[in-house]
Amino acid sequence: MYPSTATVEGVAAAEAVKGRSLWADARARFFRNKAAVAGLFMLGLVVLFAIFGQYFAAWSNEEIDWSVLGNVAEAGRPSFETGHYFGTDSLGRDLYARTVQGTQISLMVGLIGAMVAVFVGTLYGAVAGYFGGRTDSIMMRTVDILMSIPYMFVLILLLVIFGRSIILLFVGVGLISWLDMSRIVRGQTLTVKNKEFVEAAVATGVRPFTIILRHITPNLLGVVVIYATLLIPLLILQESFISFLGLGVQEPNTSWGALINEGAQEMNNGTIWQLLFPLFFFIITLFSFFFVGDGLRDALDPKDR
Repeated sequence: MYPSTATVEGVAAAEAVKGRSLWADARARFFRNKAAVAGLFMLGLVVLFAIFGQYFAAWSNEEIDWSVLGNVAEAGRPSFETGHYFGTDSLGRDLYARTVQGTQISLMVGLIGAMVAVFVGTLYGAVAGYFGGRTDSIMMRTVDILMSIPYMFVLILLLVIFGRSIILLFVGVGLISWLDMSRIVRGQTLTVKNKEFVEAAVATGVRPFTIILRHITPNLLGVVVIYATLLIPLLILQESFISFLGLGVQEPNTSWGALINEGAQEMNNGTIWQLLFPLFFFIITLFSFFFVGDGLRDALDPKDR
């Protein structure tokens, strides 16, 4: 027997409804945003460069090419014949290999800081918003006090006292990155905790922390993802500023900020290549993250467009 027309139409309607989930709609809206897609593509290329770029380097990041030393005019020029694709720095080290390493460290700082903000800030803000009352007041006043501290001054002071260390840099960035996240999550939690599914969980005797982890936090995922994508470039920018001042990562390690600082100093000698390449990766990464963040915001919360 052949299926009736009503049955076929019912199956087609069911499949259409099944395919129209919130995440599917958000994904479709995101990929209709050309700037966001272009930013995601560029970020993919930067990540591939950070992961696999070292395998194409003819020189290590610490190896010195003595043949280019003493020739200031030629030291910074790229040359495929010598294997210096981006040229060399003032010490004769391969700029391509150092740019790969700088990309790895700068991305690591941004991603680690964002993960700290997501983990600590989400839990802290969700707990404060859910319990409310005196608990909320104490927790939020603590956040206000921490935000009033001149973060950049304290971080510079720590690096001066305890020495330049990449671990200390990660700790310093992570100590402050979660504060804004906690305030955003707290505000969203105040609106979600009065929903019917939360009241049903309370009525059935579910523990408060279980409600926070299983019912409230998953519903904040869109806001958290959007803020995380916008936070990563800000953390990269802060790390680059610290490294530009000479207080960031320590030699022989490097980052975009340190490379840009070295390149800016070499511009007085007429060499622009040492500044051009790390600055290029720095700019396209920041813009790509901002484009992706804007695209996610429009896709996950189209009412705010």
